[in-house]
Amino acid sequence: MSSIRKSKPKPASRALQQSAPRRRAAGGQAKNQTGSKNQTGPKLQLRNATPQDIPGIHALTAKVYAALGSDGAYTAAQLRGHQHHFPQGQFVAVYEDTIVGYCATFRIAEKLALKPHDWEGITGRGYAARHDAQGDWLYGLEVCVDPDYRGLRLGQRLYNARKQLCEHLHLKGIVFGGRMPGLSRRWMQLRSAEKYLELVRAGTLRDPVVNFQLRNAFEPLGVLRGYLGTDHESRGYATHMVWRNPAYGDAADLQLAAPLPRARTARVAAVQYQQRAVNSFEDFARQVEYFVDVVADYKADFVLFPELFTLQLLSIENRNAPAAEAVAALTRYTDRIKTLLGELAVSYNINIVGGSHPTRDPVDGHVYNISYICLRDGAVHEQRKIHPTPNERYWWNITGGSSSNVIETDFGPIGVMICYDAEFPELARHLVDQGAQILFVPFCTDERQSYQRVRYCAQARAIENQCYVVMAGNVGNLPSVENMDIQYAQSCVLTPCDFAFARDGIAADTTPNVEMVAIADVQLDSLAAARQHGTVQNLKDRRFDLYSVTWKDITPAPLADAAD
Repeated sequence: MSSIRKSKPKPASRALQQSAPRRRAAGGQAKNQTGSKNQTGPKLQLRNATPQDIPGIHALTAKVYAALGSDGAYTAAQLRGHQHHFPQGQFVAVYEDTIVGYCATFRIAEKLALKPHDWEGITGRGYAARHDAQGDWLYGLEVCVDPDYRGLRLGQRLYNARKQLCEHLHLKGIVFGGRMPGLSRRWMQLRSAEKYLELVRAGTLRDPVVNFQLRNAFEPLGVLRGYLGTDHESRGYATHMVWRNPAYGDAADLQLAAPLPRARTARVAAVQYQQRAVNSFEDFARQVEYFVDVVADYKADFVLFPELFTLQLLSIENRNAPAAEAVAALTRYTDRIKTLLGELAVSYNINIVGGSHPTRDPVDGHVYNISYICLRDGAVHEQRKIHPTPNERYWWNITGGSSSNVIETDFGPIGVMICYDAEFPELARHLVDQGAQILFVPFCTDERQSYQRVRYCAQARAIENQCYVVMAGNVGNLPSVENMDIQYAQSCVLTPCDFAFARDGIAADTTPNVEMVAIADVQLDSLAAARQHGTVQNLKDRRFDLYSVTWKDITPAPLADAAD
């Protein structure tokens, strides 16, 4: 979004709309979206956005784009994508603890930035997924301000922040598609977006957005056709605007260029866990701790357990029970499982992806297959299986979840896809669009054909998303547990297939059907290099003009109160 309005906005587009601020009426009190009110700090602050700001940014965009309904606001997943791909380029304006302005930016190569494009394709459907860490231009994905805060010059401040970032990174300039909200009113007279732009530049006509950008030293390269269909005021057109960094090429400024990111290596471990009868929960806990202890001794950063590895607890009573009844009984262990994994993660200083465990939701009463991710800083997250298999639905009455979000760790965002979920490429793409570089796939398969379906799909996810995929499965058997009679697994750590990675795209694997652990170091900087300069560049070469994956947020996370 790259536009400014001087009158109260009538939001018509989701990426180009930007409205000017108006001061809050005297005596008005802003609601807190970013933390407790600071009585001694500045009333207006411009800073980089943080994950804690996401609810406030969502509320702001929902307000600015209210005319577009549910399609107006940026989703939490898209906002996570902005911050994960290029945290330096995301800014918020905060007035008395309320987020009143937002600016989203990413880097892009000149060959893409300066040729014709549309908003959805250039921004990766609004996720900033086309961010190029070595791109020589900044692309303006979004600028929006709260219409109730006119007079604070928020639009100007956000534009200035972009320019300062461009100069700091020693880039060639800034480029974006800008609105022409006056075009629709002149269409019957001119019948040409190019003619309209020419008259505005000549001073014959006025356009609040184009004139604002011209005053800020932006110059139009031309008109982008079909840029954003929902922008009816601009009839889908946009001005192809650029600002050229006046300091670019000055050797004296080279020291301001951002340093290259440090090489980062994460050590991951996959536990190929043997199902065997146990006599008590404490017996089960000792086995889990044994493997956590082993991989912690090898300085692993992550350990992955298999899907439904907690079904071992059903052997405690050692009786045959109908499958649905048995799984319902297992849900009573949920709190103890979370406590166990959480304490082990902190005490052994390791991030634990706890396979999965059947859990009954206290609100809707349904049973979900949930992976509990316990981080070494004490945080506990969960990811529900989106696609229960036919057997899970039939035997265990498992219900599918409805959200798939990345999880913040000390090695960046990760994603979890439980077994069957790995066979749906849309899920992996959604997680990678949010910034995930490592995908964890706990699985539970009974025979080799079932295993190969998950394995081949997981390898495909690693290749098409240029990311790492870690798989961990069960072996052994539980004769008294329905649908867990036999197990087949070969756990592994998979990589993209290119020169920077293992020859066969396998960083480590296990012997089939033997209880053991696979450990591998995964180089996160190698992923970044492959995505930019690999033999193939799957993420960069996607044809957004032909296809896309659209995620529907039907169960959004609770949001902080929006400003009045």
